[in-house]
Amino acid sequence: MQDIIKTKLQEGLAPSLLEIEDFSARHAGHAGARDGGESHFHVKIESENFRNLGKIEQHRLVYQILAFELKDKIHALTLETLIPNRK
Repeated sequence: MQDIIKTKLQEGLAPSLLEIEDFSARHAGHAGARDGGESHFHVKIESENFRNLGKIEQHRLVYQILAFELKDKIHALTLETLIPNRK
């Protein structure tokens, strides 16, 4: 799942920074946690595509790109969206 997230975000947003952390182990046994993990992720992404967008719009853009995975494969996704030269 992490590779799919990476590929889709690279293709959709051409990020200058992309970090993906799998936090699934922290949620083992909780609702939405799958056997084998890969259900809870934190993504830090910097992209020029976020310029002139508010945080909500930036997050919606990421959610749109990952819509299929968010339906039933990803239970939780936290985002840290950045604009280049504006960290």
